[in-house]
Amino acid sequence: MSVKILIVDDDPDIREAVSAILESQDYQVVQAADGEEGLAMLKEVQPDLMILDLLMPRMDGFAVCKALQDPRWSKYAKAPILMLTSIREEASRRRYELETGLALDVDDYVEKPIAPAALLQRVQKLLKKSGKGVE
Repeated sequence: MSVKILIVDDDPDIREAVSAILESQDYQVVQAADGEEGLAMLKEVQPDLMILDLLMPRMDGFAVCKALQDPRWSKYAKAPILMLTSIREEASRRRYELETGLALDVDDYVEKPIAPAALLQRVQKLLKKSGKGVE
């Protein structure tokens, strides 16, 4: 079974680096450059996991998370979300709660720069939790 992972990040170097790490483990990777493209790809590809950058132009990770709270997105919002960001987790969660009144509904959180082994460990943990993991 091929596991599909959607990477949404405005930095092409980050997208390429994360893709290379994931593809080395035979994950199928799809990339998007911002939140709008990410949501379109989410609908089209229906990935098993989304790796989402918080800070992007046009539509950032906060806005993507907010969009996924909408019932119209519920059938696409099942994939776990791994946040990838250069901001500390507490600051990100606090900003999101202040802006939306909602808790930031993500499954895990990693700060850049991320070590390849740590990234793979987090991805495997989330996939296993969602029933898509390889034993």
